[in-house]
Amino acid sequence: MKKNQIACSPAKSETPSSKRSRPTDSPETTSPTGKSFTDILDSIDKRLSSFDARLSLVEIMHREFKSLRESLEFSQQQVETLAAENASLRDSVKSLNENMTHLSEENKKIKETVIDLQARSMRDNLVFSGIPESAEEDAETTIKTFVKTYLKLPEDTVENICLERVHRLGAKKPGAPRPRPIVAKFGYFKQKEQVKSRGKELKGTDFSVNDQFPKEILERRKVLFPIRRNLIQKGSRAVIAVDRLYVDGRLYRDLSTTPWLY
Repeated sequence: MKKNQIACSPAKSETPSSKRSRPTDSPETTSPTGKSFTDILDSIDKRLSSFDARLSLVEIMHREFKSLRESLEFSQQQVETLAAENASLRDSVKSLNENMTHLSEENKKIKETVIDLQARSMRDNLVFSGIPESAEEDAETTIKTFVKTYLKLPEDTVENICLERVHRLGAKKPGAPRPRPIVAKFGYFKQKEQVKSRGKELKGTDFSVNDQFPKEILERRKVLFPIRRNLIQKGSRAVIAVDRLYVDGRLYRDLSTTPWLY
């Protein structure tokens, strides 16, 4: 029975579509996009080459960046070192300035001490100005004659005046408009003060009698004289003692006018 059924079943027939051959893999096979795989591979190879080149460039830039960073770190270290050295130098300069200030103050004190000693050594001296010079003069005789004639001291008083040294100041200059002053050192301070007190007798003449002072003190006194005159005009009692001005018995301290006063 089965045999008959098999014999009766129709045989499968081949159709034209079943006869179509399958595609085979070949170099000319195209991709769904229409490009051949060879072109795709070439494109991939080119892209890989470009990527390698870029990667090499990145590596070069990385090395340069690393070198730059090391250079910056070195520069930073140098800056820190220089900053430390600068701080040290600044401290040294500050110390030097402090030392210079201290030395300047000490020098000022020493200078003032020297000026004071000079003033003390001139304490017994008087300077006579305006007395005519003669070729063969004896300075001591000239002074005693002047004191007797113009200061009007008694002759016996003048004869008892003790003068240790008498001389003209500076070298003689031919054609000088005024005669050189005469410095007289008195043996006794009281005699010097007695002669000085007679200076009022010279008012209205070309003569003058003054204490002798160092140059620095004379410059200070020049500053004080107009101040004293102004204070006297205002009714104050102003007196100059060496290089200090006393007003109504008190030391004048107008630092804006005489900054060297202390």
